Amino acid sequence: MSDPIDFDAFLRTDPRDVGCGEAMELLHVYAELHAAGPEAARSRYPGVAAHLRACGPCSTDFEGLLALISLPGPGVPPGDLTRPSAEGD
Repeated sequence: MSDPIDFDAFLRTDPRDVGCGEAMELLHVYAELHAAGPEAARSRYPGVAAHLRACGPCSTDFEGLLALISLPGPGVPPGDLTRPSAEGD
């Protein structure tokens, strides 16, 4: 037997919400843009932003991707994002 439908949540859904499929297709682009400036990402992709506010699993994926994007590159000690990579020397 399936879970009952939460009609209140359904009726509160933002009409701009693009759904999981499209959000996942754009997630890497949205995350890169968000890392550079969250407002730019929200204004360029309002449907993805609306979906991430409403969908826990997609939001979790986004947060994980954002955390990976924020990691320093090879040759950069943690916490030292101002030093160039040793590969470029």
